[in-house]
Amino acid sequence: MNIRQALQDIQALGLDRLDAQMLVLLALERDPHDRAWLLSHDEDPVGPTAIEHLGRLKQRRLAGEPMAYLTGWQEFHGLRLAVDARVLVPRADTETLVEWALDVLSAREPSMPPPKIADLGTGSGAIALALAASRPDARVSAVDASSDALAVATGNAQRLGLPVEFRCGAWFDPLSAQRFDLVVSNPPYVAQGDPHLSRLAHEPRTALVSGSDGLDDLRRIVADAPGHLLPAGWLLLEHGHDQAQAVRRLLHEAGFSAVNSRTDLAGIERCSGGQWTAGG
Repeated sequence: MNIRQALQDIQALGLDRLDAQMLVLLALERDPHDRAWLLSHDEDPVGPTAIEHLGRLKQRRLAGEPMAYLTGWQEFHGLRLAVDARVLVPRADTETLVEWALDVLSAREPSMPPPKIADLGTGSGAIALALAASRPDARVSAVDASSDALAVATGNAQRLGLPVEFRCGAWFDPLSAQRFDLVVSNPPYVAQGDPHLSRLAHEPRTALVSGSDGLDDLRRIVADAPGHLLPAGWLLLEHGHDQAQAVRRLLHEAGFSAVNSRTDLAGIERCSGGQWTAGG
């Protein structure tokens, strides 16, 4: 079997061409994005060891496992992050939250002290590390209730050389009485019983599901945030495609001002936030 035949066989199973190319490259122990090499070597033979490896990779992908778990990494906001089944795969839409956070930070007066940032439910560390990379003057703390997720995030921070302080616990709990200029979070927001969960079976359920309407964790974060924000501090939250109105209502009811939402790459309201003005 040569490379061209291997690609055809994978596509015949129902996987698309990009998946087929990445799987063959992984089996050959090459960069899974080096498609130029693949196309120029399509007549090269695929040896028995690679064929065996390819068979295992095909089965995992056909079972719905994210490609990022197969490659072991995911690009996010210019960073290459290690990921595995202990954490959610960072999505491009979450970069909307990062960009909004950077806009908030850029609006601060240059004479102000270095900003203090908290990322709640950090997972792989994607948001915290993207902010630390973009704003090296910031003091970034990141929290997750999963020690397994924190192991992944800590490894990413060490490999990238980014100084983020990681703490284990639920939401604000491990931050005691600390206050921040900016709190960001991409918490679980999928409702129990949501039919889309079947497509996310390989990712950690605790990082996805949040009560009957998907808002349990968002409610808790919004309710507790005022006690952890400095005057004029911001709370920015990612949420589901149909939750923007509900999250804005939570923010208004908690006393936040300048409440608004931002759209993702598809034009869907994906993030909502507001500013804490010392009592609303």
